[in-house]
Amino acid sequence: MQEVNDLEEWFKNVELPKPPVMLFLGTEIADVDRFLEVQFTSLRVDPNSKTNGPVLYRLKAFKLLIESNL
Repeated sequence: MQEVNDLEEWFKNVELPKPPVMLFLGTEIADVDRFLEVQFTSLRVDPNSKTNGPVLYRLKAFKLLIESNL
């Protein structure tokens, strides 16, 4: 859960890119704020769910994308 808290804090303190953002081939983020809200809500509601693996992966990939464009 600490990893999720760290990611959430990181996203709060970075300038987010303007949409649309191409995260992966075929995966476009049209509303960055909504994307983050939904991903973090899923992680907070049931942190031990197996379905959170891809959620965490998307957040880490988005963070990496932002860092590579800073």
